[in-house]
Amino acid sequence: MLEASEIPTTEPRVSKPFKPDPLDGDLSKERLELWLRLLKASGLIEEELRRRFRSECNSTLPRFDVMATLAASGDGLKMSEISAKLRVSNGNITGIVDKLSEEGIAARVPLPGDRRAHLVQLTDKGRKVYEDHAKAHAGWIDEILSGLNADDIEGMILRLDYMTKFLESDDE
Repeated sequence: MLEASEIPTTEPRVSKPFKPDPLDGDLSKERLELWLRLLKASGLIEEELRRRFRSECNSTLPRFDVMATLAASGDGLKMSEISAKLRVSNGNITGIVDKLSEEGIAARVPLPGDRRAHLVQLTDKGRKVYEDHAKAHAGWIDEILSGLNADDIEGMILRLDYMTKFLESDDE
C-alpha cells in the first residue's frame, strides 16, 4: 500500500476547495486510508481481469471496454464519443478500433451529412465476440467477488452510490 508521502500530487477532481472541519478530528487520515483501499481493491480486480482476458480470450481489458461501449450504443459512436465515455485519449481508442476493424469485429461507417466523420459499430462477428467475452467477464467478476455476501454487496453499493452522488453534485 502507498504511504501518504508516495501519493503523487495532482489537481483534485472535486471542485470545491478543501476546508478542514475541526470537528472531524482524524477523519482526514481515515478518508485518505479509504481512498488507498479503494484504489488497491480496484487495482487488484482490474489486474486479475487483465490477466484473464489475456490468457483465456487472447484479448485485453481495453478492447473489451471498447466493445462494451459500442454494444451499449446500438447505432455506433464517433471516436470522440468512445473516448469521452471511457475517459481515455482519442489516440488510445484509435489503436484499439484499428485492430478491431482489421479483425472484422468493428467497422467504421460514414456518418450521413458529414463526409469527414464516421461511426464505429460492432459487426455481427463483433457482437458474437463481445457476447462471449461479456459472459466470461460476468463469471470472473462473480468468482472474484465470491467472498462477499448479499449484505456486504448491498452495503457497499449503497455507500458507493452515496459517495458518487456527492462527488457528482460538486460538478454541477
